[in-house]
Amino acid sequence: MSADGTGTRGPSGFGHGLVLGKFYPPHAGHHHLVRTARDRCARLTVLVCASSVESVPLADRVRWMREIHPDVRVVGAVDDIPVDLADPAVWDAHLAVFRAAVPERVDAVFTSEPYGEELGRRFGAESVLVDQDRTAFPVSGTAVRKDPVGCWDFLAAPVRAALTRRVVVLGAESTGTTTLALALAGHYRGRGGVWARTRYVPEYGREFSARKLAALRARRPGARWADVTFTPEEFPLIAARQNALEDEAARAGSPVLFCDTDSFATTVWHERYLGGRDPRTGESGAVGEVGEVRAAEAVEAIAELNTHHLWLLTDHEGVAFEDDGLRDGEELRPWMTGRFAAELARTGRRFIRVGGSREARLRTAVAAVDALLARGWDFAPPLPERR
Repeated sequence: MSADGTGTRGPSGFGHGLVLGKFYPPHAGHHHLVRTARDRCARLTVLVCASSVESVPLADRVRWMREIHPDVRVVGAVDDIPVDLADPAVWDAHLAVFRAAVPERVDAVFTSEPYGEELGRRFGAESVLVDQDRTAFPVSGTAVRKDPVGCWDFLAAPVRAALTRRVVVLGAESTGTTTLALALAGHYRGRGGVWARTRYVPEYGREFSARKLAALRARRPGARWADVTFTPEEFPLIAARQNALEDEAARAGSPVLFCDTDSFATTVWHERYLGGRDPRTGESGAVGEVGEVRAAEAVEAIAELNTHHLWLLTDHEGVAFEDDGLRDGEELRPWMTGRFAAELARTGRRFIRVGGSREARLRTAVAAVDALLARGWDFAPPLPERR
């Protein structure tokens, strides 16, 4: 049986349908196929098959498809069998993988591929072909892997969030991090097209600090920033919220995202406010409380949850200190700059140090970001296919 892909349920609707694919990565054509099948079936299973050589984990693809299609069942399977559509033994091996993942009876198999007829026959099911010529959505997994930027509008929010190149601007107090992050976002938005959606993520720790100072002043009018104290459990909260704001922005933005600090930077801010090393001497010292140690470990764990690709460390040299009511560490800036540089290097993060005038900093940063984007996305090739 064939179908025009309109997705209209008719009297010949199916009981259990199956959509099978690599979804490496999933794109609008895949989602059109799934929605068409869903509308034709009482129940639909989507089987995500990934090989071990591919660079997007199976678990991520399953999670993305479950988010985008919450009304269908999504399962995953590892399939490391080479593809040879002319070899019956290879077909048998693939079917063993498929049947292990989906043991129930299948009434219809929905595909956009020439092999759909044979796949349906082997499942003992109807074969429904949907938009094989890609007229509804002119995109393919191969095209996305080759040029994610050119295919950006065909990608759903969780896939964009995973592929977005995240650039962090971090530095000591009053060293121009916000100025540079905003300038970078404006520069890339100015390129137009898909780049017009380039987003900027503000520093959540600053918003959190402003609320703490306001709450203190409500109790003690005239209180200053120097009177504010932090507790160990607040830093993991700040780091987690920073991650969440980034993810939200990446889902709706362009292929690059600019972050005014990140959860990794929170590890150094934790050290600055709660100890572990005396910020005025640089001498190592014991962290006083078990709670502080656990908080530091929690922040470090949170910092590993989000993937970032480039850090821009703003130098304090030549930048006048401006006390905006939430700063009191002018003398600590050299120490903070050093700690950021040391921790970035120790943890193997790619970073550059930016200094000079605002114009010079922006030129240096743009060159580094352009180089990052030029390196591409490095998708590992799938298993070769014999035809």
